Amino acid sequence: MVNDQIKARGIKDERVLRAMQTVPRHEFVPLSRRAYAYDDSPQPIGYGQTISQPYIVALMSELLKIDETSKVLEVGTGSGYQAAILAELVKEVYTIEIIEPLARSAGVVLKKLGYDKKATVKFGDGYFGWPEHAPFDAIIVTAAADHVPPPLIQQLKNGGRMAVPLGNPFGPQWLVLVEKDDQGKISTRNIAAVAFVPLTRQPNSE
Repeated sequence: MVNDQIKARGIKDERVLRAMQTVPRHEFVPLSRRAYAYDDSPQPIGYGQTISQPYIVALMSELLKIDETSKVLEVGTGSGYQAAILAELVKEVYTIEIIEPLARSAGVVLKKLGYDKKATVKFGDGYFGWPEHAPFDAIIVTAAADHVPPPLIQQLKNGGRMAVPLGNPFGPQWLVLVEKDDQGKISTRNIAAVAFVPLTRQPNSE
């Protein structure tokens, strides 16, 4: 998977490549889909959600330019796979999932594999981030929104980076890199065309 699907497509960060080799992806895929766990494609995980294609997981992780001292927020825990990759790379991961059964099951798998020492899972609406643990060195959003949530921009450190898919949930989407410079100025650039499930909100969220 790593050599043929990730390295061959231009991912160069050795720490990301090592993390992708280390984390057992099949542990985050339902038993009925485990034969396809290492295919270069997203896989369904129930509740209308997916585990992202390995290349996209690696690309988003590389874009963040994180290191072993970083604190990262993930919006959209899903299976917990991206959180596990991040836990191989950084000091602290805070990950939020809006579908409660997925938050629970991701927490179980992360604990089973020992990633709970670095990765903390919360059930909630990730649009608002996790202000108690802000600011974050990097933020990763694993569902498509029609705009960058303002609370996430506020919770991103000066000098930080955010990877977020933007666009119509049922139409064109771009993986966008949001950068906040040392003075707090925001710039964005499109990285790649992607297809993510939509970012969902809790009812009555403001």
